[in-house]
Amino acid sequence: MTLNRPADNAGDQPGPRPDAELERLRTEVAQLRQALASRPVIDQARGMIMAIGRCTPEQAWDVLVVVSQHSNVKLHTVARQLVDTTAGHRLPPPIRRALGQVLRARHGTRPP
Repeated sequence: MTLNRPADNAGDQPGPRPDAELERLRTEVAQLRQALASRPVIDQARGMIMAIGRCTPEQAWDVLVVVSQHSNVKLHTVARQLVDTTAGHRLPPPIRRALGQVLRARHGTRPP
């Protein structure tokens, strides 16, 4: 007795090119490494925003995201520049403006 099985169509469609897949994976690994490297600074910046804006960790994350979008600066850079204010560095004007606007809209507070 012979069993009727559906035809295996795996060979009918070409899969991803190995070099394209390798490049995609390299890009993904680089992005993950960047995320891991910037995580401590982002967490520090969230803590600062929580203290300044009297908000939850989730709200502090939202503030960072909005500031990043409104200032057109990558989130990890916004976080780094905010943390650097603890060493006496000033926030760049676009970030200062965006942070001030977001915090005022949330709680009526001012940036550092």
